[in-house]
Amino acid sequence: MTKPLISLSITEALHGLKEKHFSAVELMDAHLAQMDACDHLNAFITKTPDDARKHAAESDARIAKGDMRPLEGIPFAMKDLFCTKGVRTTAASHILENFVPAYESTVSQKLLDAGTITVGKANLDEFAMGGANITSYFGPVENPWKSSKYPEKRLVAGGSSGGSAAAVAAGMAMGATGTDTGGSTRQPGSFCGIVGVKPTYGRCSRWGIIAFASSLDQAGVFARNVEDSALLLKTISGFDPKDSTSAQKDVPDFTALLKQDIKGLRIGIPKEYRVDGMPQDVVSVWEKGAKLLQEAGAVIVDISLPHTQYAVPTYYIIAPSEASSNLARYDGVRYGLHVDGKDLQETYEATRAAGFGAEVKRRIMIGTYCLSAGYYDAYYTKAQKVRRLIANDFAAAFDHCDVILTPTAPSSAFAIGENDDDPIKMYLGDVFTIPASLAGLPGISVPAGLDDQGLPLGLQIIGKSWDEETMFKTAFALEQAIDFKTSPSLIKNRFE
Repeated sequence: MTKPLISLSITEALHGLKEKHFSAVELMDAHLAQMDACDHLNAFITKTPDDARKHAAESDARIAKGDMRPLEGIPFAMKDLFCTKGVRTTAASHILENFVPAYESTVSQKLLDAGTITVGKANLDEFAMGGANITSYFGPVENPWKSSKYPEKRLVAGGSSGGSAAAVAAGMAMGATGTDTGGSTRQPGSFCGIVGVKPTYGRCSRWGIIAFASSLDQAGVFARNVEDSALLLKTISGFDPKDSTSAQKDVPDFTALLKQDIKGLRIGIPKEYRVDGMPQDVVSVWEKGAKLLQEAGAVIVDISLPHTQYAVPTYYIIAPSEASSNLARYDGVRYGLHVDGKDLQETYEATRAAGFGAEVKRRIMIGTYCLSAGYYDAYYTKAQKVRRLIANDFAAAFDHCDVILTPTAPSSAFAIGENDDDPIKMYLGDVFTIPASLAGLPGISVPAGLDDQGLPLGLQIIGKSWDEETMFKTAFALEQAIDFKTSPSLIKNRFE
């Protein structure tokens, strides 16, 4: 039986388009049909099927003329945090519900220039604040995977980029953008059984991405395999003069070294990531991953990251502090929601009270408190000092290893609503991803196995700054050794 179009990888689809095995319109129609079939997942806030079909026809014309671009005709999901010219961009918030940008973000423009076709704007946690994609004004995203023990439960897709991850996992798009502030590409990738990538801070432009925490936010990508994710990251990377945090670094061909062997590569295993109460399934997948890499020729090295225990509290001082500053611009005067008050002060208060959801308000209040007179040094300044210690831990560890292998998340996907009343428990879900974010390091989550509920678990590979090549090479070797072929049942059931 011919492989369904929605199950192809990006590299397979590009080959099929080039060889005229199918057209871009056929490829697009298959993905749009899957979008309709998966509407219950709520993965998209705004869908753009008419534009997608029009651009697919244009891609076919380019291919016929021999003008095929690097990602020509690839159906793509754009996280609704990236400003898209003429297409509603909401950040999943009521306060921006009807905002239509007059400009295109640098990352989304690079993808359009490479030939991708956007099928819609993917759902997310409001202003990217959350770890389960349940804080969106437009409702939660449902994971396409189902628990074998509790099939009636609707599971979270991970956050904040849950809509993007669900769209790729369910076959609605072949790739997607995400943003990663404390784990928001890696953790959803783990929960949805796909690859999620966060590059080194500064590798990609943040221009046109609605800001959450400016010293942490970084564009990332989702794909079904490591090779596709390397191709996508290469596409969106590069210096941007419009973004002062974008680095003037050459962009390597991340796909070039993928298939090199990893003989002699040193894999660091941090002892501090063995946290109390971690499910045995997660530990077993981690140990299996280390063993497979060792069998492939790598050397396993025990390392220590002693300040790991302070990463989550440090993050939840720095990120809300920066958010409280960034979100001050939403005042109901210049753009977005406007609620009248009797004077300017009351207008501000009424607009922000109506426009922001509970989690965003919580983080604004935490951040404003941490930045207030008398507390700035006690909280924000101290958190920045601890952040430096965490970065120093990684620098010292990389004297002894080339990459670091950890679990991506301390569990598989949980039920929607399960942790709603316990924000601290929700925050601890990012315990393995936050340290690399604070240090500005690249990280990738690779599907590594299933737990006892038949739900995917990911392994995270953390690389040195600006060394995504070694990170991708290790991830590819791990992917090949694990040979994870399982898909959500809603894909399989359509073609069996």
